[in-house]
Amino acid sequence: MAAAEAVIREGVLRLGGGILGELLSADTGYRGPRVACGNGHEAAFTGYRGKVIDTVVGEARLRRAWYHCARCRRGRGHGRGLAPRDAELGITGASLSPGLAAMAATAGAAVPFARAAGLIRDLAGIRLTVKRVERAAEAAGAAGAAAARQEAGLVARRKVVPLPPAPLPDKLYAVIDGTGVPVTRKETEGRDGKGEDGRARTREVKMAVFFTQDKVNDEGYPVRDRASSSYIATFEPASQFAGLVKAEGIRRGSDHVRQMTVIGDGAAWIWNIASDKFPGATQIVDLYHAREHLHSLTRSLEFMLLGRKDEWLAARLEDLDYGYIDGIVDATRKYPLIGIKKDEVDKELGYFLNNAPRMRYHWFRQCGLFVGSGVVEAGCKSVIGQRLKQSGMHWTVDGADSIIALRTAEASSQWEATCLNRHNQTPAA
Repeated sequence: MAAAEAVIREGVLRLGGGILGELLSADTGYRGPRVACGNGHEAAFTGYRGKVIDTVVGEARLRRAWYHCARCRRGRGHGRGLAPRDAELGITGASLSPGLAAMAATAGAAVPFARAAGLIRDLAGIRLTVKRVERAAEAAGAAGAAAARQEAGLVARRKVVPLPPAPLPDKLYAVIDGTGVPVTRKETEGRDGKGEDGRARTREVKMAVFFTQDKVNDEGYPVRDRASSSYIATFEPASQFAGLVKAEGIRRGSDHVRQMTVIGDGAAWIWNIASDKFPGATQIVDLYHAREHLHSLTRSLEFMLLGRKDEWLAARLEDLDYGYIDGIVDATRKYPLIGIKKDEVDKELGYFLNNAPRMRYHWFRQCGLFVGSGVVEAGCKSVIGQRLKQSGMHWTVDGADSIIALRTAEASSQWEATCLNRHNQTPAA
């Protein structure tokens, strides 16, 4: 039966491509003896040319009118040719139909390009080379990223004002972090790295996840609203990433919610964004990162604490849970240190002192707020890591950025669908 299905599908694809080609060729795109070339000149009709394009229903052959502009120079003395019908169908300079290009982009964003080509072949019966899948995915991602950044710029400058979410959530969170993506050697030239040779092998992607919360559970812990997460990520520096974060916050209702909260791991660039773009927001250092720093502080004091290490650490963790940073500082400074150990301890204490107002965990929990950044760390792993950090991968920044744009859009799709559904229901309600 499988063999019969394969034969029939191949025949259906040949038939479908033929029908589609005849249907599209019914209008050849002849628009008179002359048409605008797009550069301020006129192109003259020279005849008809064929074009083969791969579609979701098989290979289609088109016949369309061809125009030539002698004044548009490209190369040595060659004019520029164009087919108005190609532009109308969205296939100018393309060998894939919009539908098949979208299919290739979806597959290429989900899995490595070679596997994506295999999935399209096995599931749709369409044979594409790995390179065509890669080009389709990167082109779609680049176009999507450009459109999203243009819209974000308009929103951030208040040129476009999105409608607030309906119904309006009680609390909105922005959780921000960064993760490295392996890139080619050319992309890291002149950059310092953490390896023994001092050479960088990754470029940082900055990510922000926005989600909402209206409820706490029976134990008083906050519960994230289902399907409320939206994602943005980019290789851009913090100054440009900040604009994207601001625009997404506005889109998610930061100007209207009762409680806006920004959670990060303690990096200065995160708090710069939070203070500049959301000055009224509550800032919280991720509790689990703070605990890691406390463990690091304990290791630096281990040679003095000796057998009291576990007891001392337990007491300091209790201090941290209550936001009692002075207790951590006082307990640490009881031990006189010099040299390297003093530098290590001072660095860790600086982390707690600089972030003390962001570590009032007991108070935050009483207010029913999240104090962890697990949602963005999961996003870094699922949205970025699972696709772009597999063994042997080395990306160009442009190529990786395109795939990231596709994956963040897909990860945000649940919230987009939920929001659209709510807005559609509002008039009826």
